[in-house]
Amino acid sequence: MLIKIGELAKRTGATVETIRYYEKECLLPEPSRSEGNYRLYREAHIERLQFILHCRTLDMTLDEVRVLLQYWDEPDKDCGNVDTLLDEHIRAVEDRMEELAQLKQHLTVLRQKCVSSAPAESCGILNALADNSCHN
Repeated sequence: MLIKIGELAKRTGATVETIRYYEKECLLPEPSRSEGNYRLYREAHIERLQFILHCRTLDMTLDEVRVLLQYWDEPDKDCGNVDTLLDEHIRAVEDRMEELAQLKQHLTVLRQKCVSSAPAESCGILNALADNSCHN
């Protein structure tokens, strides 16, 4: 079964631009070409693209995806490094969650600077942003 890029996009939910980008990044193997120079994809492309897209929904970087694909391509290889990669990704997510909690706190403090409608020149939020007092 050979399909064109538009059909691959439709089947996976990826955009054509994303598919081309993953090809450029060597995450997807180069497809064969038709006589009219259209890209022609196989079932293996669909499976690989779905794998990549699932990794991306888990907020994995392209470098992390690249490493995971190396292991997927070598199924007999020991997966200890995959465990390590995921542990590091979990820690990065935890760090980001802490940063987002701090951001929320700053925004909450900022929001409390203006409790009613007022002229923009006396807006507590705008003034706090201008003088950086929302971080104090």
